[in-house]
Amino acid sequence: MIRTVSGGVCAAKGFKAAGIHCGIRKNREKKDLALIMSSVPASAAAVYTTNLVKGAPLTVTQRNIADGMAQAVICNSGNANTCNADGIMIAEQMCALAADALGIRAEDVIVASTGVIGQPLSLMPIAAGIAPLAAALSVDGSSDACEAIMTTDTKQKEIAVEFVLGGKTCRLGGIAKGSGMIHPNMATMLVFLTTDAAISPAMLQKALLGDIQKTFNMISVDGDTSTNDMVSILANGQAGNAEITAEGADFDAFMQALNTVNIFLCRSIAADGEGATKLLECVVNGAKDEAAAKAVAKSVICSSLTKAAMFGEDANWGRVLCAIGYSGAEVDVDKVGVRFSSSAGNVEVCRDGAGVPFSEELAAQVLHESEIEILISLGDGDGSATAWGCDLSYEYVKINGDYRT
Repeated sequence: MIRTVSGGVCAAKGFKAAGIHCGIRKNREKKDLALIMSSVPASAAAVYTTNLVKGAPLTVTQRNIADGMAQAVICNSGNANTCNADGIMIAEQMCALAADALGIRAEDVIVASTGVIGQPLSLMPIAAGIAPLAAALSVDGSSDACEAIMTTDTKQKEIAVEFVLGGKTCRLGGIAKGSGMIHPNMATMLVFLTTDAAISPAMLQKALLGDIQKTFNMISVDGDTSTNDMVSILANGQAGNAEITAEGADFDAFMQALNTVNIFLCRSIAADGEGATKLLECVVNGAKDEAAAKAVAKSVICSSLTKAAMFGEDANWGRVLCAIGYSGAEVDVDKVGVRFSSSAGNVEVCRDGAGVPFSEELAAQVLHESEIEILISLGDGDGSATAWGCDLSYEYVKINGDYRT
């Protein structure tokens, strides 16, 4: 049984977090430096963007956790530290500053940055802020850390769950940021997960890599894959369960908890897409296989015309069929069915590849809600998948038209 608890990344035993404004961002009311720490060294795993242009922090993090261990996470917002000549040095120094303040090894620090690409990142505000940041570490600090990693986000994205492994109560929590440049093919945006479950580094990496295929890899806000996307997880074993070193019942239970947290964060990120007014969830059933279902779901979520129609509350189902058709999946179009659903009701708009009479009034009511399901049946097999996205509004262009300046 999995139940939601409070605490975010501090819900698990042995974790503290903090977030402060150190001066990277001009607005003093916006926190811009976050820290998460485990009381003991922890198993560590991460997945990174597939963009060939990668932020320097990802390179340093990948090297630091090559041994499968870490103890802290430091992250700044306001500057991505990407495409900078001194980027690697800056990322390494961030790790060193955190390590000195915490009394741990620099090689045991995960480092991340988010914000504008191609602008130099000064170490001065980080160096000045690291002592007060470390002093602010608290079991109540998850929300502050969550706020400090936000850029164009309008809402904090934070969750924790409790579950049982081998008779021991365990917790797993996470914080995330992401609103624009959301089209991952590995992980997404920035997501930091913590757990007090005992699990080996190899199995932790297997769990994370396996779950993101059905969660973070199934989100799209705008079709742009970020240079700094990373999902990382620390597992410090403080719950006292027998260490998970192989697949089995405990691994399955851990995967279920991880999936619960990740789906919540996925939905939160998609709902908070830049300029978004609606969360879109595309559920595909009856595909030839899971790969086909994923291709169709992602294609529909990524369709700019479909996203625009959802913003305009227009039941233009032809755009959904169009996106299915160019998805690359093998589909018998004559078997396709489409429904739009929300808390206001359910309306069938397409059956066997052709339109059916429906109430435009009911459709408008359904599409007026803030969460909309696009339900697709393909009639070709047992494959299924779900993808998340958002509508495309005027505000998206406004936000990104002057993002750098």
